[in-house]
Amino acid sequence: MDESKLAERRAALLHAGALVSRSITSILDLDTLLHRTVDIICIAFDFYYAGVFLLDETGEWAVLRAGRGEAGAALVAEGHKLQVGGRSMIGAATGRNKALIALDVGNEPVHFKNQYLPLTRSEMALPLSAGDRVIGALTVQSVEEAAFSEDDITVLQGMADQLAVAIQNARLYAENMRLLEQATRRARLLMAAADVGKNVTSILDLDELLHKTVDIICDAYGFYYAGVFLLDETAEWAVLRAGRGEAGAAMVAEGHKLRVGGQSMIGSAIAQRHARIALDVGEEAVFFKNPHLPMTRSEMALPLVVGEEVIGAVTVQSEQEAAFSDEDISSLQAMADQLAVALHNAHLLRALEAAHAELVRTKTFEAVATATTEAIHWIGNKALPITVSVQRLREDVASLSGVEAEIVESMQEDLTLIEASARLIILVKEHLIGPAREYIPAPAMIEDVVKDTAQVMGIAPEAIHFTVAPNLPLAVADTTQLSRAFRYVLQNALEATEDLLTPRIDVEVDLVEEKEMRYVVTRIGDNGPGVNDADLDKIWASFYTTRGAKHAGLGLPACLQILRQLDGKVRARRRPEGGMVFELYVPAYIGQATHGPADLPAGKRFLLVDDDDVWSRFVEQTLTEGQNTVTHVVDAAAVEDFAAFDIIVVDDVLATTDSLTVLQQIARAGAAAKTVVVASSVRVERMMDLLRFGVRDVLPKPYTPAGLVERLRA
Repeated sequence: MDESKLAERRAALLHAGALVSRSITSILDLDTLLHRTVDIICIAFDFYYAGVFLLDETGEWAVLRAGRGEAGAALVAEGHKLQVGGRSMIGAATGRNKALIALDVGNEPVHFKNQYLPLTRSEMALPLSAGDRVIGALTVQSVEEAAFSEDDITVLQGMADQLAVAIQNARLYAENMRLLEQATRRARLLMAAADVGKNVTSILDLDELLHKTVDIICDAYGFYYAGVFLLDETAEWAVLRAGRGEAGAAMVAEGHKLRVGGQSMIGSAIAQRHARIALDVGEEAVFFKNPHLPMTRSEMALPLVVGEEVIGAVTVQSEQEAAFSDEDISSLQAMADQLAVALHNAHLLRALEAAHAELVRTKTFEAVATATTEAIHWIGNKALPITVSVQRLREDVASLSGVEAEIVESMQEDLTLIEASARLIILVKEHLIGPAREYIPAPAMIEDVVKDTAQVMGIAPEAIHFTVAPNLPLAVADTTQLSRAFRYVLQNALEATEDLLTPRIDVEVDLVEEKEMRYVVTRIGDNGPGVNDADLDKIWASFYTTRGAKHAGLGLPACLQILRQLDGKVRARRRPEGGMVFELYVPAYIGQATHGPADLPAGKRFLLVDDDDVWSRFVEQTLTEGQNTVTHVVDAAAVEDFAAFDIIVVDDVLATTDSLTVLQQIARAGAAAKTVVVASSVRVERMMDLLRFGVRDVLPKPYTPAGLVERLRA
């Protein structure tokens, strides 16, 4: 080539190089830069093909990122790559950081024969270097042999160096834009989280709070779906309480719940107490496939934690794969923590409102019951003298002389009506308040008292079932009054089940602790229809009844008064399986079971007539430990010689016979004077029936050794 043509070619090369450099340095998008570069090189230099390779993250492979024409597009689509330092022009150029020229590719040992570029006859590979680091390479190919000169290498290497700088600039720009977008997104997420926190913490109604939360999350973050789960009372299930849109409403209506620790993101997040993320739910082992949310592609589950307690979890779902970043997790977890506090506050408010309402109801009905009781007590006291006066008036009327018989008869009828009304008032008083208390509260076996009460009432053994906790302590009670309370509740259960084919009454005696107090609690349940919620608070009011006019409505109010006098309490609730449960709490006895030194008699022969029950076993053991001889019989008919015993103890309540029959046998044997009758409930009318057989005394049952000695020596 002569000097003039050589000069023209150099000028054209320099012009093309300047054109390429000017074009690529103004492009900041990497993909645009690379594709524009290969087009400009081929057009400006009139080459057959150009392509740009960039090293991957490992630095072991040069990956084609842009290529000229259809061949380049096909190669990029296939992920075409060449090994750095391998047997290719690009591999050699990147491995050595040096430009290579193949003037005839057919004779070049390191040329990669490419099926998409069959016309290539010469090739140049130019390394792209940023400082001392190779970042890729540029390939330029021609259909002519020996198409490249030293001038081409000089100009193209200069252009390649500028391309490397442009690539670095584009990468830096992309990284800066990513960081800027990340910072912008983080700021937006934090603002959204603050927005959520501000909104949710100002809502104290639980239902409103939950529904508002899912809407705020979806609107602020642009997510497809959000839902809030709360643990149920068992803490075994997370129950959906609010969900976004129609899908959420449908699932809430269905009672949608997920097992804690089960095969779901929510169950796993609650059990593990930390966030779970599924970037592709199709690959997630613990993802719950929900037919209401078929578009979900990624999901995040965030536990709701207050202090050390997990109360539920939030699910956030997106239609896109890998939709959640670290910034999403941190900001959403901050939001979830605020939501947990807001939920806790709403729960506390609801509990406080419920407690306040319960307190108001309780105090209201207590006040009504107390006022009614006091009024009846006053009226009853005023009515008692009327009966005495009526009797005197009746005698005076009968002794009148000179008065017509019809007038006397009419006056007698009026007095009868007055007496009947006065006695009715007294009867109401005794039902509600009971007779004057004769015994101070003392240690008592609740099991014995409630079983005696049921037996006296004649409840069939197959209709009542007892469950008694082992090793129960004694309680402190006036057993006569407590028996009345049991009678009222058991009578209530009998009436509730009287129309059933298989009536059932369940009695459970157990020990409970509440606020540093120990109670022996008796739960009396039935399988009747129960009391509806509207009436449940009213049953403690005097004269209130749900069973018609034949019922006075005095039993439960009287029960309430008795338990309050014993420093106990009574509660009523509906049974989940139907019917009612009444719980009677009596304070546990905090002293020793012996109640001081027993000072038991010794060398005595005792006859104990009683069923084989908890009280008879206590008496037999106590007297035997005192070096006495105890003969325990269920039926006194088996006793041949009553005179052989020093002391005879008879329980008034016997399962197989009537104690009156037993006392008749003892009286005929002349042993009544050494007989003591004991009863868990001492009623005046019953005492009079027992004493007519000439027994030594009728006494409340003792439940401690000291009490037993006191009764036997009385």
